[in-house]
Amino acid sequence: MTDALNGISIPIPAGWTGQELSVGAQITSDASYKCPGDTSKTCTKGGVYSAPVEVLKTKGATAEEVAKADISANAEESYGGTTYGAITSHQVLASKAVTVAGQKGYLVRWKAVTSKGADGYVESLAFPAPADGKRLVVLRFGLDADQSLSVIDTVTKGIKVSTGGGSGQDV
Repeated sequence: MTDALNGISIPIPAGWTGQELSVGAQITSDASYKCPGDTSKTCTKGGVYSAPVEVLKTKGATAEEVAKADISANAEESYGGTTYGAITSHQVLASKAVTVAGQKGYLVRWKAVTSKGADGYVESLAFPAPADGKRLVVLRFGLDADQSLSVIDTVTKGIKVSTGGGSGQDV
């Protein structure tokens, strides 16, 4: 899945689908269910989306500062609110420097415990956008705890610098 704005491509795991957005890209698990906290809504087993730090309004000047500042908002968006009830606690699983698409980045990963339904893994990954090295791009991951964490690692390792752009529809 190409995120032309940020100059990256994000791999789509088997059983997931993706779409390019005006400010990034999004991939989601095809497996869905009624949200336990609000059964009128549909939740998926996992999702990832990318966006420039300015769009998310996350504070920080470095990838590490941004990833650390973004993780609680990511957890709330992915597993808080009415969809899963409140996040009752979290456990920090990782907070470390990583190289993504040739850029020095930083990730923070939590296990979020919810009051209703599935607990979840959330990760905020920040690094300089290959399309504009002065701008940080953030990838927000959310994955139900009954899914394999290897999906997050596989997607992270598979992020590449995008050499093309567009929808792939034009010839």
